[in-house]
Amino acid sequence: MKKRVLSVLLAGVMAFSLAACGGGGDDSSTEGGEAAASGDENTLTVFAWDPAFNIPAIQAAADDYKENVDPDFNLEIIEQAQSGDIETAITTAASAGDYSNLPDIVLFQDHYIQRYISDYPDAWVPLGDIDINWDDFAAEKLDYSTVDGEHYGVPVDGGTVICAYRTDLLAEAGYTIDDLTGCTWDEFMEIGKAVYDATGKALLCMNSDGNDLPYIMMQAEGVSQFKDGKPYITENETLITIVEKLVQMAKDGTLLMPNSWSDYTDKAIQGDQVAGVMNGNWIIPTIEKVEANSGKWEITTMPTLEGGEGYASNGGASLYITANCKNVDLAKEFLAYTFGGSTVTYDNALKNGGVVSTYIPAGETEVYQEGVEYFNNQPIYADIAEMGSHVQTIEQSDYHYSARNYVGAAIVNIINGADTMEALKEAEDQLNFEMGN
Repeated sequence: MKKRVLSVLLAGVMAFSLAACGGGGDDSSTEGGEAAASGDENTLTVFAWDPAFNIPAIQAAADDYKENVDPDFNLEIIEQAQSGDIETAITTAASAGDYSNLPDIVLFQDHYIQRYISDYPDAWVPLGDIDINWDDFAAEKLDYSTVDGEHYGVPVDGGTVICAYRTDLLAEAGYTIDDLTGCTWDEFMEIGKAVYDATGKALLCMNSDGNDLPYIMMQAEGVSQFKDGKPYITENETLITIVEKLVQMAKDGTLLMPNSWSDYTDKAIQGDQVAGVMNGNWIIPTIEKVEANSGKWEITTMPTLEGGEGYASNGGASLYITANCKNVDLAKEFLAYTFGGSTVTYDNALKNGGVVSTYIPAGETEVYQEGVEYFNNQPIYADIAEMGSHVQTIEQSDYHYSARNYVGAAIVNIINGADTMEALKEAEDQLNFEMGN
């Protein structure tokens, strides 16, 4: 049984550096170049893609392991331009039957991993004997990385959804964040109208070219856009109701729909056009870029159709050991000790990269419990960790993003005058065609 490290208790205001990559000791990060598993018995290599987010988190784990377990340990982080580069590397290696250019470990997106494990089962090392208490993680998060009852991945970050609201703008309309906690969507729409009339700002926004709202709203109801492996759209009464409400909010002006992701982040959120944001917690750094609004935001849970606090998740990734790993025991020990249970790793991943864990005990540390000045000194990260433990597991599909895009396009068409059921039927037909049904 490995030694567990007690969490380091840190006081003071948490400072997040979203542009810096953590470093320390002899660990190193490199860009590009030929990548392969390390032949050094003390060194591991890993592919990751975000120097402002998950790379600092992985570096925090490397520093933790080096300081508290093995001073000779080294982790070489090989930066990829985007997550798709890792998917391409796996596909190329598996297609050629040659895994020698893969690193020991890869960071992989949750919504894609089951397809890659199914298509390329020989590319991965299962984690059946790893020393991790899986009950310490949010069940919904583990559902992605578990195939046929076997664990393959160790969680890094989760996409627990937050509802962030400008409390000053709510007050102008005569409401508080408590009015939006556990409310129904109809009550949300009523408050949204009042906020729009009082401030001219929408209480909700989503980018129209790839929106996430229908999916996360359904997950809060415990419903998927897939059923028994097939699209579940035109017979999905929950989805139909959600689409109708989104269309009505767009017509009322309480839902802002920018045309692109950059318009969503730069113009809608950072351009101070909205009074509310609902998305994975990774949206927090985008909100925080508007320094003038510090102290004016707070977060809470999602509305639901019948009322009661709703929970969902959008995004996230885990670490997987590849078939090319030359030292599987070291890789398992490293992952088990750090992301498998070290609050030191999770504290520093949060501080250095803004990564919020789905490891439930992490929410109990002093770092997570610290109030965040930008969010009116609310301990948002402890709240997010708690919220993540309540997210329901629903049926997932490798065609998640395709379904999202087709349903999003249907919503735009309905807003522009198309019949609701005809537009959703077209979305379902397109998805069936892509899936080969």
